[in-house]
Amino acid sequence: MPVQGLILIFLIVPIVEIYLLIKVGGIIGVGWTIFAVVATAVAGAALLRQQGLATLSRVTQAMNKGELPALELIEGVVILIGGALLLTPGFFTDLCGFICLFPVTRKHLLLGLMQRGVQRFVVVRPQRPDAAGSTLNGDFTRED
Repeated sequence: MPVQGLILIFLIVPIVEIYLLIKVGGIIGVGWTIFAVVATAVAGAALLRQQGLATLSRVTQAMNKGELPALELIEGVVILIGGALLLTPGFFTDLCGFICLFPVTRKHLLLGLMQRGVQRFVVVRPQRPDAAGSTLNGDFTRED
């Protein structure tokens, strides 16, 4: 993601959070709004612990079988990001955090990210091998 995109995110997210906190506070009151923010942080911490331990268990099982737990490690990163978002005060970041922590929505998020990554991947195929049979010195063309 370009630096301009990150700057835009760091400017827009706080504005959205402040807007939502003011709107919700105006509807349900300041006390209930603060309660809701704290309650989502507590619920998020509990969900983070439960999902994190479950993912750690799957990583351990895969490693004991001699398999590389690549998907589980990526899930662990998404869970960590979700936990950080839930501990950040606000409703928009809470929504994003819960999306990262609930197994069903996390699965769809990971599938979407993987599909996007595969679409960006370009396969390179050698055109002709060298005299030794190596394809590393050949001309390369893109396969799209």
